[in-house]
Amino acid sequence: MRKHNQRDRFSNTTVRARALRRLALLAGAGAIGMLGSGAALAQERAADAAAEDAGTDVIVVTALKREQTLQQVPVAVSVTSQAMIERAQIRDLRDLQSLVPSLRVNQLQSSANTNFYIRGFGNGANNAGIEPSVGLFVDGVYRSRSASMIADFPDVERIEVLHGPQSTLFGKNASAGVISIVTQKPRFELGGNFEASYGNHDAMVVKGQVTGPISDTIAASLAGGVNKRDGIVRDLNTGQRTNERDRWFTRGQLLFDNHDDLSVRLIGDYGKIDENCCAAVNLRAAVPTAAIFALGGAVNTPDQAFDNIAHYNFESSNKIKNWGFSGQVDYDLGDVQLTSITAYRRTDAVTDQDSDFSSADLLGRNWQDLRIKTFTQELRANFDVGEKLHGLIGGYFFREKIDQANEVSWGTQARGYADLVVQSLTAASGGPVRNIGHGDANDLELILGSLEGSPAKYVGDFFESGTGMTEAYRLKNTAWSVFSQLDFEVAPGLKVTGGVNYTHDSKRFATAVSSNDTFAGIDLVADGRTAIFQQGLATQVGSILALGRPATAAEIGAFAGANPVAFGQVSAGVGAFADANKANPAVNGLLALQPLQYFPPFQNVPNPVEPGKVSDGHFSYTARVAYDLTDKVNLYASYATGYKAASVNLSRNSLPTPADLAELRAQGLAVTNLMPGSRFANAETATAYEAGIKADWGLVRLNLAVFKQVIKNFQSNIFTGSGFFLANAGKQSSFGIEFEGTARPIDPLTLSMAVTYLDPKYDSFKLSAFGDLSGSTPAGISPLSVTWGADFVQPVGGDKLIAHVDFHYEAPFRLVEGLPGLLVRDTAGNPTPSSIADALAAAQEFKQDINDLNASLTYQLSNGLALTVWGRNLLNDRTILQIFDSPAQPGSISGYPNQPRTYGVAARYTF
Repeated sequence: MRKHNQRDRFSNTTVRARALRRLALLAGAGAIGMLGSGAALAQERAADAAAEDAGTDVIVVTALKREQTLQQVPVAVSVTSQAMIERAQIRDLRDLQSLVPSLRVNQLQSSANTNFYIRGFGNGANNAGIEPSVGLFVDGVYRSRSASMIADFPDVERIEVLHGPQSTLFGKNASAGVISIVTQKPRFELGGNFEASYGNHDAMVVKGQVTGPISDTIAASLAGGVNKRDGIVRDLNTGQRTNERDRWFTRGQLLFDNHDDLSVRLIGDYGKIDENCCAAVNLRAAVPTAAIFALGGAVNTPDQAFDNIAHYNFESSNKIKNWGFSGQVDYDLGDVQLTSITAYRRTDAVTDQDSDFSSADLLGRNWQDLRIKTFTQELRANFDVGEKLHGLIGGYFFREKIDQANEVSWGTQARGYADLVVQSLTAASGGPVRNIGHGDANDLELILGSLEGSPAKYVGDFFESGTGMTEAYRLKNTAWSVFSQLDFEVAPGLKVTGGVNYTHDSKRFATAVSSNDTFAGIDLVADGRTAIFQQGLATQVGSILALGRPATAAEIGAFAGANPVAFGQVSAGVGAFADANKANPAVNGLLALQPLQYFPPFQNVPNPVEPGKVSDGHFSYTARVAYDLTDKVNLYASYATGYKAASVNLSRNSLPTPADLAELRAQGLAVTNLMPGSRFANAETATAYEAGIKADWGLVRLNLAVFKQVIKNFQSNIFTGSGFFLANAGKQSSFGIEFEGTARPIDPLTLSMAVTYLDPKYDSFKLSAFGDLSGSTPAGISPLSVTWGADFVQPVGGDKLIAHVDFHYEAPFRLVEGLPGLLVRDTAGNPTPSSIADALAAAQEFKQDINDLNASLTYQLSNGLALTVWGRNLLNDRTILQIFDSPAQPGSISGYPNQPRTYGVAARYTF
């Protein structure tokens, strides 16, 4: 879905920059130390100013954990240097995707949720039980969840993006790729940088770093920053602004280095976020939308989706603390180098959201308290045998504990909202159960009570303010892995690599969820069956007695007493009809009210049928051949496999499998209205075949890779409007081509282009939320992503004038396969064919394409001071990042818009 800028997209495209550069990647233990696990083109980003001035074109990387030139190393790593981060004004990881076409980054529900995708594969962060398919590392330490990992580090040395499966050396949860943030080590000379910037929306960023020696063998560094911005979206009800920035962090390092064979690096960091975020907009109105306005509330209309306005009745809050420490020891024994990385991390995220996204108080709160504690230990050894054989062997241990508490409840206007919605939902249904009185909640209570034998049974109980669901989830995860890799030079210019990893992962989980929503606990199928029977019997008896109307209860009783045989026949026929149609929404109009059963009873786990644990293990492999065709052209081919451990559904949509549900019902343990689903998704495995060519003729460089990537049992995680539907896709594959090229037509100018083409499909996905999707194209993946760039570096005396521009384009693509909230299910829990068609068709309407123009102009003085004018999304190109079923509003669709144009000025001093 789009708005504004009705223009020829390509006529405004400009080229994006990448200067010829030299980038030293120090693998040591400070990097992840495992960057040799894939094969694709390595994309150089930007060199430092000295290298540019000298015209140096040798790029040094350690993607195989030893220094090699970029031309020689056949690894899939895209490197963005500190210089490029500064020039492109990369504010956080979300901005990085404008420079790396194969990377997609989304922040949606809260400041704590960031989803990463590489080559179209990825999932995760909104469901705490799901570890991302794209692994995130900072200085070699795995961040199992991306909460608050969107910080603007002032001491970043580089950001590396590895494409494709990386499990041979990274272990679990790298089935789609890896993002690695590498910060600068403390230095044994005084230095640092300070930066301040100001932009529209009163955006203010102040950050800096200082480093220097404490003694001949000890150096230290201290970094910190503050990032503040007024909310971009105006809340017309509260008068406040949302989508703001208010975060700060500090980071300290100590480095002991005896300058011989031993170094120890200690890192501690603490960051805090306290923001009002994140605004969703209404994209499709439905019956509940009219009810909101009738209550005196408001919600944006679909044509206002990009007007940066919202209507909420309270501010959504995000209070996140993220801290940890790590210790890294490197010991050089000559032919063997030992590395140990020990880390402990903790994330505490408390959020509350006005999840009905309107100024009416329908949902009183959607509060969550998430606490994640993670311990990791890695130990590895690099070794050389002669000059031709290089090896690595290591082990890894991971332990994590997740505690999550949620509260979601009806608001003060939920009762009035139900009064307006009930009759509208049931009036469209045909058959005997059509209209229920005047359609308000009072009538509904009396009718359902009467159907169950007591008219007063439910009086005053439905949609009561404060009723809802209280949730608690616990997850304990323990994993370990052993890995090894060998690189062997078979002949001059011909190198082969082989690697293997075994990972074992086990998870234990438990839930303590309760609902006090009375209406959500009523079996509308059973009550509907009773209503169909009663109305059918009254109609049939009235017809037999020629009353010209349905018979009364007294008349039915009299007929039964006088004609027992005839009554028995009539009763049997009507009963058979009721049994056959109790789950038919065209006959049982009560089923139309199922979407208002928002907080149904929950089947807790573990229980006598479900143990609440999952365990698995897997071998991953890497095989690679690289050949130097000439000193300027290199070829490579690779085969790699990946593994992602089973994920657990920590949401109110955690449901037993069909087999477990049948057993729970057989034992009389199943709660009312329990539907089949999944508690967890089994492990996913990836396979990638890749071949590429890398060429460097000095003024022109190009890299080309062709690949086929397959993920079996891909863990699909879909928001349903109340929780998450977690399921395994049988097989998802993608054929792709990645191209990168740079050229320097004249000395001050460097031009670049990067292209990613993807042709994905679900080879097999029979158990999706929408039935069998086998053979269809997965949503959320653009078939074509292109980045053009240019850097112009002009000396001005002893100073420099640096102009940078980049343009990122993505071809239109569907955001989601379908909208689960539009599904209507039968008694077995299967969606009806007509509702599947509706859910899929609704999603087709909303597509995203990206036309993102960014630029900066910097005057860099010889004394270390640089002054910059910058802008991002200069075309103010607006699009929807994601869509979903509006919570508690059947038929309505909401979505998250992207950020509008931002611009500002910055001053940076480096010494």
